[in-house]
Amino acid sequence: MRIAHSSRSLISAANSHSHRIVSLLSFPLSRSLTTTSQTLTQAPPSAPTTMASESDNLSTLPAANGNVVEDDKFGFRRPEMFTENLAGTVGAYDRHVFLCYKSPEAWPSKVEGSESDPLPKLLSSAVKARKNDIALKTNVTVYEGSEGTEFSDGDVLIFPEMIKYRGLKESDVDSFVEDVLVNGKPWASGVQEVFTGSHVFVCAHGSRDRRCGVCGPVLIEKLKEEIESRGLKNQVFVNACSHIGGHKYAGNVIIYSPAPDGKITGHWYGYVTPDDVPALLDQHIEKGEIITHLWRGQMGAAAEEGGKEDEHKRPKGDVKKNKKKKHEENDTQSKKEEVSGCCQGVNGFSCCKDGSLDQNGIIEKNLKETVAHEKKEQGKLSSWMGSWEQSDVLTAVAVVGAVATVAVAYSFYRRSG
Repeated sequence: MRIAHSSRSLISAANSHSHRIVSLLSFPLSRSLTTTSQTLTQAPPSAPTTMASESDNLSTLPAANGNVVEDDKFGFRRPEMFTENLAGTVGAYDRHVFLCYKSPEAWPSKVEGSESDPLPKLLSSAVKARKNDIALKTNVTVYEGSEGTEFSDGDVLIFPEMIKYRGLKESDVDSFVEDVLVNGKPWASGVQEVFTGSHVFVCAHGSRDRRCGVCGPVLIEKLKEEIESRGLKNQVFVNACSHIGGHKYAGNVIIYSPAPDGKITGHWYGYVTPDDVPALLDQHIEKGEIITHLWRGQMGAAAEEGGKEDEHKRPKGDVKKNKKKKHEENDTQSKKEEVSGCCQGVNGFSCCKDGSLDQNGIIEKNLKETVAHEKKEQGKLSSWMGSWEQSDVLTAVAVVGAVATVAVAYSFYRRSG
């Protein structure tokens, strides 16, 4: 009995000890699982589960308000990317005025029309009010004067003139527009400066459209990294800018830079991703070549003309020659197609279709042959008349005279009888 009791006591003690161990182990484990469950519940359902570098994986991007947004909806992998032909999506304009004012985080949705931001509104309104007096069609855009740059609020950049004025104030807007934009002379109240280099503007106007607010900052950061790695920090400048039109084409980029002939050009790109940044620097800015599949249009070209741009080089004299050559080839082809299978000419002349002749040429040839034939016949008649005019005419006159004499004599004979 004691042995049995002792055995039961040992088993009972072991069971009791085992329960305590399980209890001690299960408490923190269940608490840990509960905490993990709560964390997973708070995370977005589409959060990435694989690790990747920022340049390789852009599935999520930080928004301005600190939340995480889906790249599939606002970023570079949204469904609308590369679904439209971009060429010709820029309205015609000849000059671009950029006003430095605050930062994208401070810009309201319509910064050029905000009552709380009078300077951008006054400048934009003044340009619109005097548009009939301004010879060049002018765009107005706000850009950021970030720390560490030479730009500050109120500074104005003008392209393609490449001139700058500092410290524009609300009270000076009308005189600035009158002097510089309407009359085309230096501003009486400011000092005109000339600037150089290539200037890249990236739309990062997030309060206007979330897509620009997501894509813009990423592109700006990538551009600055690539510019620094290439040693172009004092030659290529990057700034965020306000809405430029075409939210759905974000990332939107404008590049103002000198062409190989020294002329300042302004080219717009859409659907730009961080992977395209090296090409913008190496192909467009360095070599002057257009990235055709991203190209939206350019300064100085109408929208309908911009859609016809298909050259890899920036538009220069060669482009015009190519267009003229293409036009001549089209005209030649049209003339060949106008020739019918068989044509009926003058004098019963017929011809089969000949690619080397057109219908007008055939008619002209037949007319020339007809005129030549008529002249030949007239020449024969003139020659024939000339051959008997000298001798035979006298004989004919004598014969006629003799006949007349006989007739008169016969008449007298009848009367006398």
